[in-house]
Amino acid sequence: MAQDNIFNKKRPVQPFEFNRQVVDVFDDMITRSVPLYREIIGRQARLAARFYQSGSCIYDLGCSNGNLGMALCREMGERPFEMIAVDTSAPMLEDFAARLQLLEQGSQIRLWQEDICRTPLENASVVIVNLTLQFLPVDERDELLRRIFRALLPGGVLLLTEKIVHDDPVFNALQQETYYAFKAENGYSQLEISQKRDALENVLIPETLERHCRRLTEAGFVAVDTWLKWFNFAALIARRREEG
Repeated sequence: MAQDNIFNKKRPVQPFEFNRQVVDVFDDMITRSVPLYREIIGRQARLAARFYQSGSCIYDLGCSNGNLGMALCREMGERPFEMIAVDTSAPMLEDFAARLQLLEQGSQIRLWQEDICRTPLENASVVIVNLTLQFLPVDERDELLRRIFRALLPGGVLLLTEKIVHDDPVFNALQQETYYAFKAENGYSQLEISQKRDALENVLIPETLERHCRRLTEAGFVAVDTWLKWFNFAALIARRREEG
């Protein structure tokens, strides 16, 4: 695993993007930057296997280099399934495709390079949106979740992970302080933390957990649960009502 040292030297900071430089160090970057990342991916794979309905489709919207897809293949074993994995980053999908070539189940995952807000969605039993909604324009998020809801079969689920903020300024400051301490504990310097923050300014726009839950309810989901929360990161599951 290549080490993330993209921001370790003082230089003019460009807006963050998932280019080849980032993709080459992505696994190191995300495990050192997202608390409990591996736990989230592993549990989501189990949830996806649990809620998958035979003959339907699983969508991974913002699939990056395929960590969730690889975990799902391990979880499903010999059980057949269909997944469509979508991302705008060509380097991410190139790495994902290379990983799939090493798996017998790799043919069950199709890779699409496109904007997830334009992806046609249908016949879904599970949709995963991991650390992706936060990169979309805020005014496009409601419609995407409504489209996901409409595409889900009765009893289907959405698995959503997001970086969040807090309405209370004291708690929001506490979340940021704790998060920067987490990154420092994982070997990032104050320069790296600062320059990464600047690169993400106006690129990653987090919202409150309450706003996410309200958006899901307004989209039509009958039940929403926050199954994991670590200060300013949260993983949710939202369920569409079953028939009858």
